[in-house]
Amino acid sequence: MTEYRAAFDADVTFRNGGGLRAHDFRLDLPAAEVSEDQIAVLFINLLRLVLVDRVQLSNIRVFAEPHRTTPAPPADPAPPADPAAGSDPRGGSDRAGDTGRAGRLVELNHEIVAGMTTYPGLPGPEITPHLSRAESRRRYASEVEFTIDRISMVGNTGTYLDSPYHRHAGGADLADLTLAAVADLPAVVLRLAGGTRRDIDPPALAGYDVAGCAVLLHTGWDRHWGTDRYGEPAPYLTGAGARHLVERGARLVGIDSVNIDDVADPHRPAHTILLGADIPVLEHLTGLAAVPVTGARLHAAPPRVRGFGTFPVRAYAVLP
Repeated sequence: MTEYRAAFDADVTFRNGGGLRAHDFRLDLPAAEVSEDQIAVLFINLLRLVLVDRVQLSNIRVFAEPHRTTPAPPADPAPPADPAAGSDPRGGSDRAGDTGRAGRLVELNHEIVAGMTTYPGLPGPEITPHLSRAESRRRYASEVEFTIDRISMVGNTGTYLDSPYHRHAGGADLADLTLAAVADLPAVVLRLAGGTRRDIDPPALAGYDVAGCAVLLHTGWDRHWGTDRYGEPAPYLTGAGARHLVERGARLVGIDSVNIDDVADPHRPAHTILLGADIPVLEHLTGLAAVPVTGARLHAAPPRVRGFGTFPVRAYAVLP
């Protein structure tokens, strides 16, 4: 059987600094016809590189040659084991036992406050009393009082979850989402903070095994929450990056930024691709620095509201 290989020079830079160069590197290929981007991802996976910023290939040659080296690893090998990780990022059993008892909880959501700005241009929530304590004292026994409050807000308030219905009229709404889609998911946190690029594309995502997992993009942009800077051009997932996660079996994708898409792009490719594949999107996360790369489990269940596409959630992680 004919086998194909590629030889090339590579110049790799990483989002957290540093770089790597390779000269006349040899790589097994799945077929003779492969794109430069596909070769770059195969190269990243073979070397188990993570936090890749850019891969520049040159002097690429594809040729038939008998296999003379060890086979390439699976398409998405897991990153080096995190000592704190207690679960298999592919959805296996938790070796640390019952994390509900043995673990600790980390808030991944923003507090909702009257008048707050979540997404620039959208109205903030209005929180008013429906039944005040003073009024309730006239209705109940002496020294008994209650308060019933009213909140008026758009679904895109605070940290919220997008259901497929948010983007696609025939998609599942909040009431259609199963608990398995939004709760007790093994989480993979991709450390992307500190880089100079806004776009998150396949090279930055390669090297992580995300099958069956909630993929949480830790960009660090939540540090600007509550300021005018938060609405400025922020980190986002590209359409190619979204397709990469769909193809590799991600079950939910979240980001600690103002939008999972580039706010300047009216086509919203990440929303379109992810929600079109029935993968819920979780936006405006915070606190991801406290969650290990693997081993935690994510909970982000919204209320079951029929005919509604988005709603705030109290997203949190259970750590091993």
